[in-house]
Amino acid sequence: MKGVILAAGKGSRLFPVTKVVPKPLLPIANKPTLEYAFDQLKGCGITEVCVVVGDNEPVMREQLGDGSAFGLSLSFVKQDDPKGLAHAVGFARDFVGDDDFVLYLGDAIYDRPLAPFIEQFKTSGAANLNLVKEVADPRRFGVANVVDGRIVKLVEKPAQPESNLAMAGMYVFGPQIWDVLPDLQPSARGEYEITDAIQVLVDRGELVVPGIYEGSWFDTGTLDSFLATSQFLTGSGKKIDESATVDAEVVGHVVIGAGAQVTAQKIENSVILPGAVVNVAGDISGSLIGGEVTLVGDLSDSIVYSDLE
Repeated sequence: MKGVILAAGKGSRLFPVTKVVPKPLLPIANKPTLEYAFDQLKGCGITEVCVVVGDNEPVMREQLGDGSAFGLSLSFVKQDDPKGLAHAVGFARDFVGDDDFVLYLGDAIYDRPLAPFIEQFKTSGAANLNLVKEVADPRRFGVANVVDGRIVKLVEKPAQPESNLAMAGMYVFGPQIWDVLPDLQPSARGEYEITDAIQVLVDRGELVVPGIYEGSWFDTGTLDSFLATSQFLTGSGKKIDESATVDAEVVGHVVIGAGAQVTAQKIENSVILPGAVVNVAGDISGSLIGGEVTLVGDLSDSIVYSDLE
């Protein structure tokens, strides 16, 4: 079995930091986001991985190399014009060949091993397994309707959900998916939806099953979710690299990367990226900071990667 990680997104909800550091490489708890995906795939016995990249391709190739530093063999393919998840996965067709594969969203982080779901897929004989999780408000997600242990219907971001099972960012496919993609049509929002592709598998009579995930699941695409994920991974505590220089009262959840230099009155619930030089006259709270930052006053609920005077 092989792995495919989708990492072509621009990370626009984390601008301006992601104009400089691609979202998949942003460190969470001082570890690149994508490395959490690598660890999960290795835990599933997968060492051949293809990363679907976009305009971030040069930096991704430079930083990740051939994957040997992570115990993997990495390949890269470029999605030139992002048009949805089903569009993205099509670029990995030659890499996957006729093998089964795991499709993993590059900004997803889980606190439990995913290997049991690989075994479930193998023993079920299914064409597709979808990781799903019960959520309080499924309207923000693709939603799976399940009858007698199989998925019978998928709806992307429904206004009136018929189920509380949200698609949770990891999929396992057999080669049947390649017969679906060429006939897929864009959705109302102009994208080739992975939920639509899976629905075609269902409509063609293929076995599609849910993998019920009961642990914690995070995506890292917004400031709030990025900070919440970092807080969870650090046990709500402090993680300050020994090479960082910090002149401030540090309160609650704070992560400061290697080589950072930080001066402030107080820092709380914030992440400061490796190498940042931060001089804030007041407090820093609820923020993600990189680059060289000088500010007279407080910095709160912000994403910063610049010189501020």
